[in-house]
Amino acid sequence: MSENDRHINFKLMRDHILSLQDADAPRTGKKYWRSLDELADTELFRELVSREYPQQAEGWNDPIERRTFIKLMGASLALAGLSGCVFQPPEKIVPYVKQPEEEVPGKALFFATAAQLFGAATPILVRSNEGRPTKIEGNPDHPNNRPGSFPEDDPTRDPRGSSSTDIFTQASILGLYDPDRSQTLTYREEIRTWTSFVGEMRTAIDEQRSKQGAGIRILTEPVISPALGAQIKEVLTAFPQAKWHQYEPANRDNARAGAVMALGQPVNTIYKFDQAQRVLSLDSDFLSAAPGYLRYARDFMARRRLTEKNREINRLYVVETTPSNTGAKADHRWVVKPSEFEAIARRLASSTGAGSEWVDVVVRDLQQHKGASIVIAGDSQPPVIHALAHAMNSALGNIGKTVFYTDPLEVNSVDQRQSLQDLVNDLDGGRVELLVILGGNPVYNSPVDLKLTFDRLKKAKLRVHLSEYKDETSALCHWHVPQAHYLESWGDTRSYDGTVSIVQPLIQPLYDGKTAHELLAVFSDQYDRKPLEIVRAFWQAHGTQLLGAPASSPAPSASPSPQTETRASSGSASALGQAGTPALPASTPSPASTPSSSAPSLSSDFESWWRKVLHDGFIPNSALPTKTVSVSASATAQAQTATPSAAAGSFEIVFRPDPCIHDGRFANNGWLQELPKPLNKLTWDNVALISPNTAKQLGIEIEPSQRGRESYADSLKITYRNLTISEVIPAWITPGQPDGVITLHLGYGRARSGRVGGNSNEVVGFNAYSIRLSDSPWFGIGAQVEKSTTRVMLAGVQNHFLMEDPNFPIDKPREIVLTETLVQLTRGEKKDEKKELPSIYPADIDYKNQGNNTPNYAWGMSIDLNNCVGCNACMVACQSENNIPVVGKDQVSRSREMHWIRVDTYFTGENVSHPENTDFMPVPCMHCENAPCEPVCPVHATVHSAEGLNDMVYNRCVGTKYCSNNCPYKVRRFNFFLYQDWDTPTYQLMRNPDVSVRSRGVMEKCTYCVQRIQSAKIQSEIEGRRVYDGEIVTACQAVCPTEAIVFGDTNDPKSRVSKLKANERDYSLLEDLNTRPRTTYLTTIRNPNPEIKL
Repeated sequence: MSENDRHINFKLMRDHILSLQDADAPRTGKKYWRSLDELADTELFRELVSREYPQQAEGWNDPIERRTFIKLMGASLALAGLSGCVFQPPEKIVPYVKQPEEEVPGKALFFATAAQLFGAATPILVRSNEGRPTKIEGNPDHPNNRPGSFPEDDPTRDPRGSSSTDIFTQASILGLYDPDRSQTLTYREEIRTWTSFVGEMRTAIDEQRSKQGAGIRILTEPVISPALGAQIKEVLTAFPQAKWHQYEPANRDNARAGAVMALGQPVNTIYKFDQAQRVLSLDSDFLSAAPGYLRYARDFMARRRLTEKNREINRLYVVETTPSNTGAKADHRWVVKPSEFEAIARRLASSTGAGSEWVDVVVRDLQQHKGASIVIAGDSQPPVIHALAHAMNSALGNIGKTVFYTDPLEVNSVDQRQSLQDLVNDLDGGRVELLVILGGNPVYNSPVDLKLTFDRLKKAKLRVHLSEYKDETSALCHWHVPQAHYLESWGDTRSYDGTVSIVQPLIQPLYDGKTAHELLAVFSDQYDRKPLEIVRAFWQAHGTQLLGAPASSPAPSASPSPQTETRASSGSASALGQAGTPALPASTPSPASTPSSSAPSLSSDFESWWRKVLHDGFIPNSALPTKTVSVSASATAQAQTATPSAAAGSFEIVFRPDPCIHDGRFANNGWLQELPKPLNKLTWDNVALISPNTAKQLGIEIEPSQRGRESYADSLKITYRNLTISEVIPAWITPGQPDGVITLHLGYGRARSGRVGGNSNEVVGFNAYSIRLSDSPWFGIGAQVEKSTTRVMLAGVQNHFLMEDPNFPIDKPREIVLTETLVQLTRGEKKDEKKELPSIYPADIDYKNQGNNTPNYAWGMSIDLNNCVGCNACMVACQSENNIPVVGKDQVSRSREMHWIRVDTYFTGENVSHPENTDFMPVPCMHCENAPCEPVCPVHATVHSAEGLNDMVYNRCVGTKYCSNNCPYKVRRFNFFLYQDWDTPTYQLMRNPDVSVRSRGVMEKCTYCVQRIQSAKIQSEIEGRRVYDGEIVTACQAVCPTEAIVFGDTNDPKSRVSKLKANERDYSLLEDLNTRPRTTYLTTIRNPNPEIKL
């Protein structure tokens, strides 16, 4: 802590926060708060947040005379004009020798492919600029992304397909151009050729022929690629004694075992949330971290959309062991310890609904909605919880209506923990001679008791690892083979309902990367086959047999029909728009209505079929068919598992994949490292999440710094079953966390990740895998926890860019996040309570009733807070689209992060242990019609366009920062240093050529994706028409899985954005300032059960 911090009494602030836990203590905090410091609302906290830039140099006390000031300002104005005359070095443009027919310089092309995570594929559409992939969004033509059917009468619902994606898929574009990716094939750290590798592999394989492959072991992550699975089976057929093992740390073993327990077989469960009126989540984060969650989030929020005819919304009950995004959206949420979870689940399963306790009320509500409800269990819960969920769905009549079953997505569904155990046993027994590891990083992320240590691995004569990075596993293998990025590869994969997508490359491998197909081909006589040959040959030979009859898919798009040729590989920008969404007028019929008879046949015309599949991005009718299952009568009658309780003085541990870097595979991705975690808003670190009461018990303190807006946290020492974590474990007080429970996020503490994710000399975060065991992968009971003497600086953003004025009357707090219940909305109670606040500006025209005076377009945005699930997809999309740099932990700690849109998290109530509600609020630039930033700029670097945009002229900006100081929404970002990487060649390939790359000393902010606006306007002028509603889709809007963000022309009364702004829930942020923002919000709606007393 700096010397300047010592005069502040942080103990006073901390004691005030902890006093709020006392039921008899006076309540002085605000209703909505982003952090514990804001809830305490002491004078010290107001002093900390009152300064625009906390970290500044000491002011020079020599006063400047008026004459001197005028001279200086005159010079700055002159220099601002000259800044546009800086000499630029000549750059030569090299033309094509033979230009491709479809390639038009400056026009982007779009190609369909797929990315895999969470055990399923995400169908995507990738933008390519002059052969360089630059942006990833969802494929709106894919069956998983087609529009739902509910509510039918909603005039604001987007009738087209969704282009939503998750943060990991979007950020994978940065992974493609990562200079830390493995670039060469090595043998014991020495560079070798592919030919030499094949030679040694063939020698080892030939030695195994007489043994029928008894010494061959193949270790992969779960395989959902039909072609890759077929290749592995061919190897096992050629070598009958060889074994195939599968393991990934965030696996779904519990869900598989629970299905076997209840249904007698492993299955893939699919949910139709758009048909469910009541949902009970048993520790399932289905809105942000589950296979198919993009579709689930969209369907779930469709049921929360009010229309004139539909005045009912669904209700969500959540029981969980640690705060989650799904829990934040719950109408009722209960947090319990892992050791108590099974007892509560059994009470829910056995209750008749006749009592008055909350369990009985929930059961009664579910029973009143039989066939229109869902019970879903989280992957981390033990098998018995999944079995109980299957049994409850069966008893409620949900199977076949809201819950469907198919065969597993995996080619070979196995118990992954047991599979890894078998491999370890074979290694220990000296039975492994050739070990081939395809992807993954098991040396780093395997359980401690099954850790693939060097002592174990060295017993294998030849070890080969295929991976994108030279990671911890590569370091212990003889051969390291650089893996090609999925955007450089051919392949196939399945989405959550089984629909097959063909993975096609958009660029030739930047480095000497190989695919799993190529490595497995070495086992065959045709060891020089290319991935395209392998995948294409598989579908030509087995496609008809594999697809069979058209599948009856439970997904909303159960009858896929051929897609429009508008999205051809030629990628006409006029047909696609900038977001890859068809630019169609509202009255134009959807091209999905094309008769299926026009589709080329796989059996009779494979070439045409193959080209269409590549064009569309998926194989029609390939979804796995639903299957009829019956729940075992003994599934719920089994004896209750003896779950031990934590001994007195001990704690329970919850392990979770990190919401930003998952299981550690994205540790070297700067976009994700700097992305604030949804609920605690920390960056660049993982922490131990503890409740306020646990913090008080352990004496934990978190002190803000006067220097900047970072925090200094006490650390913990955790011992679990004689295992400890060697790195420092900072503690973080988390509202809504159960007492006595400590949540640890996986994925940090990497020893060989890269310049961003850390290495052995500079470790980022702590390695929670160090105490994770195979028999308790998600929960640990009986941990010993004590306070350590080390303090850790954390870069959290929860107190950055607060919109509150410290001088605003505390007895009349501004309503930033507006929430109302369904009852209040239908009765109009909230309208009566809402009062007009006085404006600081003189009375002006009634802009709400008059409309905009601009003669042409008037761009505006509506953000539905009811639909926002806090997934942060909009933040990564904006960063990718607009060339926003990564600034690093130190600069984030100084409140200098550069994100153009942020997602604030607000808690409700004054009980910090159990907040009433949690709400998410995306905050981009408001594009105010009466913008406070514009009149204070001395060089007119920020100006107002005729169409209502608050434009930035980077060439004029001289960095006074007056505009940022005068912005009440705190959405402007200043380049204090040259944050952009100008030197790395691959990063230059990644950038969007339609967006300027800013330099040091320049202010920047959200532009409403003006480059997309201009592109659509140019095309509309060529065609002699106005821009269609929905033709312009901003980057944040395109990727939002719940359609929470809508952009359009407010001058068009029929546009979606105009209809949303006319909605009864519409309001402006900080309306009392009369800034007249073009971005407005829709209130959050809660639907609590009146029988449950809060």
